[in-house]
Amino acid sequence: MQTITPYLWFDTQAEEAANFYVSVFKNSKIVTVSRYGEGAPVPAGTAMGVSFVLDGLELNAFNGGPMFTFNEAISLYVNAETQPEIDELWEKLTADGGEPSQCGWLKDRYGLSWQIVPPVLPQLLSDPNPEIAGRVMQAMLGMGKLDIAGLQAAAAG
Repeated sequence: MQTITPYLWFDTQAEEAANFYVSVFKNSKIVTVSRYGEGAPVPAGTAMGVSFVLDGLELNAFNGGPMFTFNEAISLYVNAETQPEIDELWEKLTADGGEPSQCGWLKDRYGLSWQIVPPVLPQLLSDPNPEIAGRVMQAMLGMGKLDIAGLQAAAAG
């Protein structure tokens, strides 16, 4: 059982975002949706909270108003094994207003930051040969979406 659960604060888009996220990741589902009742600061029936699972990770989303917004101080790190998986996740998460960044980072249309990273990257960055690790670091710093073949070519010199 997961004992720590990420809790995401949205203005009004918690249910929309949760539905989007479960459409992007395999083995994902909405678990529960709680709704505001009469007398709430938003229309009755509006989602208050959404519990959902993204490929085994439980998360909660909350419609709490515009007081807080996402920033890059927190991100969701996704291990993407293959280049087609990286490409697909990158395309889906940056669609409709998402923003690509560098080094495998992006923001989705809701402002949530993600890192789409192949497991080979930390392996190459921790190579005992500092020249190899340095070349991989320089290659990564020049990338937006990570390119596995480019990282491996940098490691090979």
